[in-house]
Amino acid sequence: MPDPSEIAAFRFGFGLPQARSAATTPEAILAALSGPDQGMALWPGPSEDEILSLHHEALIARRAVRKSGNDKVLREAYNGLARQVDRQEAQHARLFFARALDSPDAFRERLSWFWSDHFTTMAKSRQDRGFPGGMTDHALRPHLAGRFSALLRAAVLHPAMLLYLDQSTSMGPGSPAGKRRKTGLNENLARELVELHTLGVGADYAQEDVRQLAELLTGVAFEPGVGQVFHPRQAEPGPETVLGTRYAGEGMAPVLAALDDLARRPDTARHLARKLAVHFLTDTPDEQLVERMAEAYLRHDTALLPVYEVMLTDASAFAEPRVKARQPGEFLVASLRALNLGGAQVMRMAPKPFQRLLRDPLAAMGQPWARPRGPDGWPEAAAAWISPQGLAARISWAMEVPGLLVEGGMPDPRALLDQCLGGLAGEPLRIAAARSESIREGVGLVLASPEFNRR
Repeated sequence: MPDPSEIAAFRFGFGLPQARSAATTPEAILAALSGPDQGMALWPGPSEDEILSLHHEALIARRAVRKSGNDKVLREAYNGLARQVDRQEAQHARLFFARALDSPDAFRERLSWFWSDHFTTMAKSRQDRGFPGGMTDHALRPHLAGRFSALLRAAVLHPAMLLYLDQSTSMGPGSPAGKRRKTGLNENLARELVELHTLGVGADYAQEDVRQLAELLTGVAFEPGVGQVFHPRQAEPGPETVLGTRYAGEGMAPVLAALDDLARRPDTARHLARKLAVHFLTDTPDEQLVERMAEAYLRHDTALLPVYEVMLTDASAFAEPRVKARQPGEFLVASLRALNLGGAQVMRMAPKPFQRLLRDPLAAMGQPWARPRGPDGWPEAAAAWISPQGLAARISWAMEVPGLLVEGGMPDPRALLDQCLGGLAGEPLRIAAARSESIREGVGLVLASPEFNRR
């Protein structure tokens, strides 16, 4: 019978072997999550000010190019800044791997991916590419074990979200700016806030609630070099009523009150509980477990740690079967971990090998870095990932790339199997690995096996 700690390593982390001092019980996992962010301490990224400043410089340079009619000198200056932004985005991709490989708090790393996906953003312009990674580091990670209400505020008001959903273009029809520019509401942020971030599709709300929320959000905008601001001249005058609650007042106060109220709705509790259970446990979670997670969320005023505790201490959490498919990013991290690669090796890889050996395969497997399919993020169903094309890309990577990454020779497939699967390996796979015609083939068999690709 598999060791429950091995199952937990797959389901709530990146598999075996685990990092030194990794937590393996629900109590230890929760204790680690309550402590400092070890992944960020090991591998810190660019500060918010650095990201904002570089974005502002690149934006000014781009506008100068357009104003000049594509002056060559100005264009070269802009291209230089744009390349710096590209490197910032690539740094976030490297940090994604390095923290997952080295941090003993694997559940926190998985949660940072989960919440980054829940609050999906994508850069629409080249100069915006530093923001999505910055949002994960500076808006989401500090609140992963805190209250969802704080997480919601930080995510929804981050530059990455405001830019992605074009919030700065939204103006109250009755506002001074709206009348002068003859422009109106943009409901993007309000709609995703309701449908994706809080209540969920199918919850008890109406189109009028979305419109009222969009009017309430007018004035919230992004200012280059500054971040989130509030422009009173864009704000729709008068009170708005969202889900039966009237919001009045000036500035950000009614906006923040509405966000807090959305976070505290029972529909939000159930939506988040179900989404967590689907991501970590099964596509068809036990409804009673979902209800218990939602109850914990509401009883503790949107605190997330009690919700995680209910999930981690459920009888199904540390038990077979493992029915979820590892998403491509998880597969690559798990493979690097199995091959004994660490974060330092990823961080010092030259740009071209990093692109060719990790980022390009990630895209080939269907999960290009920082390029989600839409605001609803990546799919959960195994069929979305274990498609003929996706599976072929995994097999190709498992066969061809490990030999290019491992220094000092490839591991014996039998030893690799014991190290990365332990008691989770089936007898047919053990026999196949032992009888493989070459080390390369044996390593590929293990990494491409169903046992390795399920969590």
